[in-house]
Order: sequence, then structure tokens, then C-alpha cells
Amino acid sequence: MADDFDVTHRTLRHYEHLGLLSPEREGQRRLYHRRERTRLALILRGRRLGFPLEEISTILGMYDDQPGEAGQLRYLLSQIDDRRTDLQRRRRDIEDSLRELDELEQRCTEDLAQLR
Repeated sequence: MADDFDVTHRTLRHYEHLGLLSPEREGQRRLYHRRERTRLALILRGRRLGFPLEEISTILGMYDDQPGEAGQLRYLLSQIDDRRTDLQRRRRDIEDSLRELDELEQRCTEDLAQLR
């Protein structure tokens, strides 16, 4: 499964330790069934979107318990909105930083030209 999802065995063990995955055990071997593969895909998607593991755990847990899938989806929608707002703020910060770098570069170029 590590190879299939391009993650390390350590990552799988970490997710298992956190209770995000619970593979079947056959001696020392871990058997990952479709449920675990789906959960890992969701975990990795959540990580790519910037969700912390605690939020991912909450979302996955809501699917298994009450309030079930509808509650999970409502919660996920609120988290998506929060995440989008955070990413938009970060994008503005990055754009501001890039503008500042452009201005600094231009001033340095002008100062260097005056020194020649």
C-alpha cells in the first residue's frame, strides 16, 4: 500500500498510531482492505489541501459515528470555507512579498547602475 500511494511505511504506521488507519493484522503483516485504502486516499487529499491531521481525523470519525455522512459533509463544508479563506490570505501575503521583492530588485539594479 505504501508503494501504491507513494508514502513511506513509517507514514502508514504513524497514521495507524493516530487511529486514522486500522489494518487487519496477520502476525506481523498488516492487511489493508478497501476501507483503509479509501481512508488513506482521503487522508492524503486532506493533507494536500492543508488540513491538519486532527481535522482529518474528526472528519473521518464523523463518517463512522453519528452524525454520519450528512454531519460529516456539513462539517467538511465549513472546514473548506475556513481553509479557502486561509489560502486566499496566504496568496495575498505571497503576492505582497513578490511585489516587495520586485521593488527591492529594481532599487538594487538602479543603485548598482549609479555606482558604475
